[in-house]
Amino acid sequence: MTDINSVAVIGLGYIGLPTAAILATNGISVVGVDVNQRTVDAVNRGEVPFVEPDLGVHVAGAVSQGNLRATTETPASQAYIVAVPTPFLSDRSADLSYIEAAARGIAPQLAGGELIILESTSPPRATRHLADYILGLRPDLSLDGSNGGPVIHFAHCPERVLPGRVMIELVTNDRIVGGITSEAAQLAKDLYAVFCQGEILLTDDVTAEMAKLVENSYRDVNIAFANELSVISDKLGIDVWELIRLANHHPRVNILQPGPGVGGHCIAVDPWFIVAAAPGESRLIRTAREVNDAKPEWVVEKVREAALAYGKEPKIAALGLAFKANIDDLRESPAIGIAAELAEGLPGAQLLVAEPHVESLPRALEGRDNVVLTDTADAIAQADVVVVLVDHDEFKGVDPETLADKAIIDTRGIWRDIAFDAATAAAKA
Repeated sequence: MTDINSVAVIGLGYIGLPTAAILATNGISVVGVDVNQRTVDAVNRGEVPFVEPDLGVHVAGAVSQGNLRATTETPASQAYIVAVPTPFLSDRSADLSYIEAAARGIAPQLAGGELIILESTSPPRATRHLADYILGLRPDLSLDGSNGGPVIHFAHCPERVLPGRVMIELVTNDRIVGGITSEAAQLAKDLYAVFCQGEILLTDDVTAEMAKLVENSYRDVNIAFANELSVISDKLGIDVWELIRLANHHPRVNILQPGPGVGGHCIAVDPWFIVAAAPGESRLIRTAREVNDAKPEWVVEKVREAALAYGKEPKIAALGLAFKANIDDLRESPAIGIAAELAEGLPGAQLLVAEPHVESLPRALEGRDNVVLTDTADAIAQADVVVVLVDHDEFKGVDPETLADKAIIDTRGIWRDIAFDAATAAAKA
């Protein structure tokens, strides 16, 4: 049982808003803080500004009950959860400016005894950087009372949820909680126990930060293996999905699925934090990132080869822009880079983009005369070449007859048999 009754969640994005909503629906008084006024207004209306199953019900219910509201100003609170972006800079080190901005909002509100949790995926020692930054702004406060000032508690609790299943996995997944002090770790554990039914594992803050990075780097390395297999298989004329299916029948083999690259706010970013922290020792992790970062260019070349076979003004249907299936999250999506390069690198080509989960083109594609956002059926009907970049359920239900005369580059393996037939047809065209 926690003694914390009020929580301010800083950042109402894909992690912050679900966390705020789940706390609020479990009786905690929650104030969500965001720099985007439209996000604040949407939450205060009980609405969700992005796609995430079941989140809308939680937000609407919490707002109607008076347990959740949103604002652009950081309030006084017993606890703060910081869930702001941590992108990487040009040198692949972490950009901590969003964390520092959150700290500047929190610092004036502190009186002593508050718990501050960094939930943003962060490089090692980012939680200590947050603590040092706040204590630098408030030298009257302390981590341990050694200067005679009131104590502030700092912890790190990385999110471990899958987009599309966030509201389920927030409750059921195990959590790692790392405190700068053991008291901070216990306070954070008690708060998360309000809604978390999984095991809550206690450690120190740096180990908790590293655990999240290791989890995503493990997946990145395995995806890189699958992506490299797809390139090798293409060269050898092998169906990579059949190859992986057969290999995975070995009791100790579990190869992941290849794709057009790796996207999202975690797997495409987090490994670089480890590389930046220990560049000489992280050779495998670096190589995996390079393999996955190179895959989009390989896809572009496959599409370019197919498009050029249709003459000077081919029409290309690009199916999907999100970084994974059945969501609207475009962060770090390799599909966007592929689409942009095709639009720019194929003079005379028209790009017909189908992304059923967004209503407008992202910035990288907007304003281009040769790029149109349309529905799936129209994109396919007009196209000479169809490239599958995301395995949305809508794409899986496409009538095979509509693809009969198309060249298909299927990076997700949803039309494997169709793709082989269509490639043969395109070669004969």
